Amino acid sequence: MVEEVVGKFGKLDILVNNAALVYDIPLFEKTVEQWSKTFAVNVIGSFLCAKYCSPYLQKTSGNIVNVCSTSGSTSFDPNAADYDSSKVGLVSLTKDLAKELAPIVRVNGVAPGWIDTDMNKDLPKEYIEEEMKKTLIGRMAKPEEVAKSILFLASDDASYLTGSIVFVDGGSI
Repeated sequence: MVEEVVGKFGKLDILVNNAALVYDIPLFEKTVEQWSKTFAVNVIGSFLCAKYCSPYLQKTSGNIVNVCSTSGSTSFDPNAADYDSSKVGLVSLTKDLAKELAPIVRVNGVAPGWIDTDMNKDLPKEYIEEEMKKTLIGRMAKPEEVAKSILFLASDDASYLTGSIVFVDGGSI
């Protein structure tokens, strides 16, 4: 993948790690295989992308933006324990990568709260209504709102940010 991008564009400036998986089932019904797959997608995939992109990002003073989650810092749900734990790991990986790649490559994270995506489309309406009561803005974020935060972190406007996690959560309380 990395070689294809560099071959087509001649360089690599930005890596956005934005993959996520969750098994939204009761905690003790989760299998080891489900936990392993969640961590493989949510943490190990981000690590591997960073590992193989870093040599190219160092040549361009590029940056990495990891899409973390409020589930990695402020909100936890036993039915999403695999996801929550993996996002804690991704926050830690973000800070470790920032230290490893400084000062040439900046590494930051964006921590969205509820976003109106396919991942949330099958959740019960009552559950979503209760969760929106915990958000000062009272609604889910649009994907574009999170994308703009990622764009900011990837831009020169964020040139003095590294190892930071920016919360895009509508004022979760």
